[in-house]
Amino acid sequence: MVDPISDMIVRLKNAGSAGRSSVVLPASELKLAIAEKLRQVGYIKSVSQRGKKVKKSLEVELISAPNGETKIEDIQRVSKPSRRVYHNHREIRSVRQGHGLAIYSTPKGILTDKEARTAKVGGEILFKIW
Repeated sequence: MVDPISDMIVRLKNAGSAGRSSVVLPASELKLAIAEKLRQVGYIKSVSQRGKKVKKSLEVELISAPNGETKIEDIQRVSKPSRRVYHNHREIRSVRQGHGLAIYSTPKGILTDKEARTAKVGGEILFKIW
């Protein structure tokens, strides 16, 4: 697998589109940090780590409305292995007039666009979600 973050966000998007309540994906520290941040801002219900040593996996439970739709409408990968995109804190803009958010990898950890602007720290923009 060339890009594990893209794999993670595509699995989340596809699980939501298919009406699934949870999705299991291979674990890593970065994916766990991203999933925790998405849980904090309200895009997913919970995240738990299963397994031991090499066979670790993350189980992500999605928030779903009574009609079966999930809160994740769409996800756009910005920084890729072939093209890294970095922003300083002055270049960080809101996503969809504040109705979405961007996830940044910064020296202070994984932050949303609002948190990075407040902390005045820039970094690599990983993806946008709305």
